[in-house]
Amino acid sequence: MRWLFKLQTLKSLWTPKPPNRTFRGHLRLLASDIHSQYETVRRGEQELPQYFNFAHDVLDKWSEIEKSGKRPSNPAFWWIDEKGQEVKWSFEELGFLSRKVANVLTKVCGLQKGDRVIVILPRVPEWWLVNVACMRAGIVLIPGISQLSAKDILYRLQASKARCIITDDTLAPAVDSVASECQFLKTKLIVSEGSREGWLNFTDLYKNQSADHSCVKTRIQDSMSIFFTSGTTGSPKMTEHSQGSLGLRPLLSERYWLDLTPSDMVWSTSDTGWILASLGSVLDPWVFGACIFIHKLPQIEPAAILNTLCRFPIDTLVGAPTLFRMLVQNDLSSYKFMNLKHCLSGGEPLNPEVMEQWKSKTGLDIHEVYGQTETGVICSVFKGMKIIPGSMGKAAPLYDVQIIDKNGNILPPGQQGEIAVRSKPRRPLGLFSGYVDNPKKTGETERGDFYVTGDRGTMDEDGYFQFFGRDDDIIISSGYRIGPFEVENALIEHPAVAETAVVSSPDPLRGEVVKAFVVLSPAFSSSDLQSLTSDLQEHVKKTTAPYKYPRKVEFVQELPKTLTGKIKRNELRNKEWGR
Repeated sequence: MRWLFKLQTLKSLWTPKPPNRTFRGHLRLLASDIHSQYETVRRGEQELPQYFNFAHDVLDKWSEIEKSGKRPSNPAFWWIDEKGQEVKWSFEELGFLSRKVANVLTKVCGLQKGDRVIVILPRVPEWWLVNVACMRAGIVLIPGISQLSAKDILYRLQASKARCIITDDTLAPAVDSVASECQFLKTKLIVSEGSREGWLNFTDLYKNQSADHSCVKTRIQDSMSIFFTSGTTGSPKMTEHSQGSLGLRPLLSERYWLDLTPSDMVWSTSDTGWILASLGSVLDPWVFGACIFIHKLPQIEPAAILNTLCRFPIDTLVGAPTLFRMLVQNDLSSYKFMNLKHCLSGGEPLNPEVMEQWKSKTGLDIHEVYGQTETGVICSVFKGMKIIPGSMGKAAPLYDVQIIDKNGNILPPGQQGEIAVRSKPRRPLGLFSGYVDNPKKTGETERGDFYVTGDRGTMDEDGYFQFFGRDDDIIISSGYRIGPFEVENALIEHPAVAETAVVSSPDPLRGEVVKAFVVLSPAFSSSDLQSLTSDLQEHVKKTTAPYKYPRKVEFVQELPKTLTGKIKRNELRNKEWGR
């Protein structure tokens, strides 16, 4: 049995075996009973199964298949870092180790079914163990990106009422600086080789725990994860997903967007704080019994990505458009990918010219996917589907996606409107449960029979969707969703700023970046603007997550406003985009 902390030096590479139809057939057998129930649900004849738990009903099933010798010998999980260390687990080992972690959470930390735990870790194996352990114990996982500031962490701890937080040496000091203000926080677990006062060491506890743990029974409507997502006004909202919307959904939709087999290996470069990490690096690949590959990657470096694709048998690559924009700027003729066959991009629109460059340099297409934290993937260019530059494909299984007007009426093909998902009379399984403790905001997402995404687009006569932009002020930069209100709040704390408005601005590499229009306070009107720009940028980096800082700053005499005094961000945004 391999242990998590017994990291091995890279040895011989596993050579993938060709897909075997037996394994694909078994996957369909695994899904058939539940899938047939779902078909009857669509006809209004039967309800969904009452209970479902991804760890028990999917991962443990693959462990049984593995033991019987009916699955390829490739790992279920394969992790490496820049130092040449690696971790490999089979499904059996994943089950063994995650049960030990489940005992840490329940027996040592005293967490119970329904309790919430915030997990802020980089791409380290422990993140995956905690994910599966939370499933086994019925604990609600709240992931966070590693760039969160102390202020961000304080808000998340207070809003979520989390009883436990798990992080590493980097963010432990930030947690300690705000922990006294978090009355619900009872336990702090640190993933570290050393010790820290006031913290329990995850490694030490985990090693000494028993692997004897019985998976709790969870209903499909029970909360599974909560994701904090930025809005245009106010603080980030808590987007809640259930055992059904996250775990059962990929089982019912079968091939869906990744279309993997047990012989495949998928690498998603998404940050662990985003829902794409849960979909592309946990749930959807493991439904197919595929291997999840992870490179720790402290930063996205093109050379590291390209070298990894050449050295490891990765079949499928999932990344933000920024990743592919960076990669095509390199001379790819010197790289020979070992096994790459399928590339997917999501998080923001991908430029058609980047798709063309990638195709000409690698011979591979990039398949776009589209979705949100609230919905998961709702549109995709599936394998074998005609690729239309600028299109994000067709509606994914389980979703009826339409273009609607402001009154909730379906628009004809080619006419621009809001991208929406039919949510009545029956709510699709993959849709979020709601915004925690915020029924008003949850209600605002509904229009007639539809959930509205807030994105504008069109659908052609063949069902292909095209994205035109946000209907609100959200900024999507390098796949990161940034709410202008958070950046404006940070800027306004600086004494030089009298007033500010933040919008998106086009950027050839990141798609779009944060731009701040700033009205100066009288005392700073004669300041050196270049120096002041740097000062404001550094201030934002220290006040909130660094990725949110304004890469562009423009000083203005006044901001455009409506008669009621509201800032007309759309006017500023249109100016930036030449509209």
